[in-house]
Amino acid sequence: MIRPIGERNLSLMEAARLLGGEVIGEGAVLFTGVAQNDKDIEPGDIFVALSGEKHDGAQFIGSAKLNGAVAVLHDKEDELDALGLPQLLVLNPREAAAVLASTFYGDPIRSMQSIGITGTNGKTTVTTLLYQIFSAIGRDSGLIGTVETRLGDDRVKSLRTTPEATELQALAAAMNERHMRHMIMEVSSHAIALKRILGSHFSAVGFTNLSQDHLDFHKDMESYFQAKAALFSHEYADQAFINIDNPYGERLFNSSEIPAISLSRLNTKAQWHFTDIHPTASGYDFTIRGRDGILIESRTPMHGGFNLDNLLMAVAIAHHFEVDPLELAAILPSMHGAPGRLEAIDLGQSFKALVDYAHSPDAVSNVLAATREFTTGRLIAILGCGGDRDTSKRAPMGEALFSGSDIAIFTSDNPRSENPIEILNQMTAGVTIAEPSQVIVDRREAIKQAVSIATAGDTILLLGKGHESGQDIGGVIHDFDDRLVLAELIEAKR
Repeated sequence: MIRPIGERNLSLMEAARLLGGEVIGEGAVLFTGVAQNDKDIEPGDIFVALSGEKHDGAQFIGSAKLNGAVAVLHDKEDELDALGLPQLLVLNPREAAAVLASTFYGDPIRSMQSIGITGTNGKTTVTTLLYQIFSAIGRDSGLIGTVETRLGDDRVKSLRTTPEATELQALAAAMNERHMRHMIMEVSSHAIALKRILGSHFSAVGFTNLSQDHLDFHKDMESYFQAKAALFSHEYADQAFINIDNPYGERLFNSSEIPAISLSRLNTKAQWHFTDIHPTASGYDFTIRGRDGILIESRTPMHGGFNLDNLLMAVAIAHHFEVDPLELAAILPSMHGAPGRLEAIDLGQSFKALVDYAHSPDAVSNVLAATREFTTGRLIAILGCGGDRDTSKRAPMGEALFSGSDIAIFTSDNPRSENPIEILNQMTAGVTIAEPSQVIVDRREAIKQAVSIATAGDTILLLGKGHESGQDIGGVIHDFDDRLVLAELIEAKR
């Protein structure tokens, strides 16, 4: 866990007054950090013992104490043995941890020009583009997202889209301490609903789109939407940027509690929109019309209408933070998407090969349509669905794969604790598979089959895992990077 270097401390009693909590034991004890994971504990920390879906934080108090924890924060209603450590009892430890961390580190997210991006798809690409834009004009920035966290020269692989509250605030404090001008981060619906961002306040927030995903957690689309919409409030942000092409985006724009700027690919009434889009062999040439009559003519190497949406949001937000339109026009041709997002694997083979993170019905349909634009031969697509996740999207994802490709290969993603064959049965329930489309349970074998049948002009599109470097089978993470496996099998064919 990355932390600021500067020394800080707070007494347990001061924390109790802040949170409306109760102290058991020595209230004068000082803690010098806050952590929710016993492995992140450093000497002097207060350990936040949260109850989760799989584990109770209380079972890690011993480990936290061994690592140097000096106190424990936990639930008033949940008695536990704190192993002799002073305790801070609160009604809601998760919310308390977020508020405590934000206060302890001096409200760091508010101290920078901070940007939070939410939506079902596009978060990683928008944040990556913004990071690239700011870096290109010499502004130091921090990035927090699905793929990685960047803090100057420090790059750390991410465990989740939005970190837990204590880690998030420590990261932001480290960025602030290093005089980062901007902090750019993805904000997941889980993070909003689980109060990870409580105590945070963004200079600007963006909404990309909303489509079916995460219904194992949110239960229905309305709850999913409301979780996202909560970010667009005075509690969390000053300014909103909302893509109104999606019905949920239009609804959010009309109901946003904070000032909102509209974006659209085609709707010329939006404050930011495209006036010209010309597909080329290497991407798009385009013209963007922005607020106050701004006109930006440029090009991008990225493919797909969804990437034009992502680019438009990045441009609008960058301009809001005073990036000159002429600089933007010059920078954009060199900007590229995030790792594992329509990422090309090119070893000089006669066919195209791409890897993408698409793992929702809408994302699968969009990326297939985008790939179709530049494919002269057959589109060979490979897809699986993750285990222990939203089961209601499996059949729609399977239908999207089957209808959007010439050859559909159904395979495993991260089956986790589920039977991969049962997952595939759910994916293929609504389609009739016939050669050359097929079901191949083993992901490597599925990729090998696609490579073996690909010929000049074809495109292989490997979907679902994107940048991920492992495959979870039965709770065991096996080394598996789609990009490396695809490259290896292409090389073997040559």
